Amino acid sequence: MTEEFLIFAVIGFGAQLVDGALGMAFGVLSTTSLLAFGVPPATASAVTHVTEIFTTAASGASHVVHRNVNWRLVARLAPAGMIGGAIGAFILANIDAKTIQPLVSAYLLAIGVYILFKAFRPLWPREVRDWMVPWIGAGGGLLDAMGGGGWGPIVTSSLIGRGHAPRQVIGSTNLTEFLVTTVISATFIVTLGWSELSSAAGLIVGGVLAAPLGGLVVSRVPTRPLMVGVGLIIIATSIPRILPAF
Repeated sequence: MTEEFLIFAVIGFGAQLVDGALGMAFGVLSTTSLLAFGVPPATASAVTHVTEIFTTAASGASHVVHRNVNWRLVARLAPAGMIGGAIGAFILANIDAKTIQPLVSAYLLAIGVYILFKAFRPLWPREVRDWMVPWIGAGGGLLDAMGGGGWGPIVTSSLIGRGHAPRQVIGSTNLTEFLVTTVISATFIVTLGWSELSSAAGLIVGGVLAAPLGGLVVSRVPTRPLMVGVGLIIIATSIPRILPAF
């Protein structure tokens, strides 16, 4: 095994452990880590999404089996999310890496701050506004593709905050994420080529190995400290890549 493969396997393992505990953050943690190792933004997002095809497929199937999926919500969320994701991937793949990196890092920084906010001030249920679902899906897909992650923090939090049942939101967004990330990955493969994405193998192996441990992490690790830690890691690794732009 090469050193690069082992490094990416460790990143995938750690990110999946956190995702299993929080139900989010695999994408933003993986992308943030890859950027820290000098991987270009488009390649980092592409590698993360190729990996997520495997992790979200397993997660989505589990939620279907346990009847956590609202199929009407999926039908409204998925098409918009896939369109937004394809657009975001195409834009990111065709923009110069030096131009987009500070913007991607700024977006990841915002996600880190948002996760910290959620850790201390949970979003309380409000009146359901179903007409917003496709727009939330489109925005979540676009930003997820361009930033290399964020579908969970954006879409899941927004839908729960608008009054949808948390269990069905988590199940439905997990299943939908598989469809969205498949479209995003296909767009990246068409625009970048597969040779650029070979490092996905390490993330896939690490993520698959960590997936069965998610339940154990949930039962042993307090949610709030973990969210605070994740938020601080994302912020601390994003700031150094933003400062050179100024």
